[in-house]
Amino acid sequence: MLTELLQGTDAGGFLIIQDSASYSGRHLLKSFINAALHREEAVHVLGFEVSEEELKDGLIGASIHRLHFHNAYTDPLGWTHNPAFTVHQFCSEGVTQLVKQTSQSKPATLVIDSLSWILRHVGPPAVCKTLQQLRKGGAVRAIIGLLHADMHQRGTVGSVCHMATSVITVAPGMKGDEALAKITKRSKSGKVMQDEEIFSFKEDFTVVVQNRPSQLGLKQTETEERETDPTANLTFNLRLSDTEREAKEKLALPFVFSKEKKTALLHSGRGSGRILYEPDANDDYDQEDPDDDLDV
Repeated sequence: MLTELLQGTDAGGFLIIQDSASYSGRHLLKSFINAALHREEAVHVLGFEVSEEELKDGLIGASIHRLHFHNAYTDPLGWTHNPAFTVHQFCSEGVTQLVKQTSQSKPATLVIDSLSWILRHVGPPAVCKTLQQLRKGGAVRAIIGLLHADMHQRGTVGSVCHMATSVITVAPGMKGDEALAKITKRSKSGKVMQDEEIFSFKEDFTVVVQNRPSQLGLKQTETEERETDPTANLTFNLRLSDTEREAKEKLALPFVFSKEKKTALLHSGRGSGRILYEPDANDDYDQEDPDDDLDV
């Protein structure tokens, strides 16, 4: 699933790379930037946490000219007279105008590095509103954001991730050069798919998927279930032999009526039983007042 997300087939998507202090997701963010550039897409980066030189380090190729870095790293709060981009400009109109300054033949990919920096200075409702407007506005093809989950409250992380079409949570792997990606993807129909993959990087930030631990664990569980027979050591038999099963199928149950019995019950023939009542001499029965014997 990670390889499918890197191909960028879903237009209008919002992908979040969620990391923590134990493992940084910036290398995976660069992989998505590199993949978009190879697809000949224009990429606009709102850089709050690293400089342009550090972000472009390792991104080598003829397509690097389609990468537009908007410097919010030098003066993110606008303390100088001419800031390039500030956190207060993070709104639908400001980002759309920034993207449209460069002539594009098709919508660009917007990369936010990082959403955590913005959420520290702008309220979560305003950030979610801006992200939703950017997705529907048509100026950008897709949005990719880096989110440091351990910097925010659980409700804030949940609110932002709820808007995303895909969330990739990265964690360190068993080996030094490997990492674990827990992926949650929501399709347009509302179906939610989840997967876990172990991956590593090449020198050009190409992602190499090693294996899928969830599938390996599933196969191992199925094998263990097949090998373990819970009825093996019982003192009584829960299974029927072929002869016993055949006798059981031929047995007529007392509450199941055959066709002949139903016919006999529904169509009474001559000589069938009847109940006749003859009033006794002591019966005080008045034809004109049947309820005369009641004390009312």
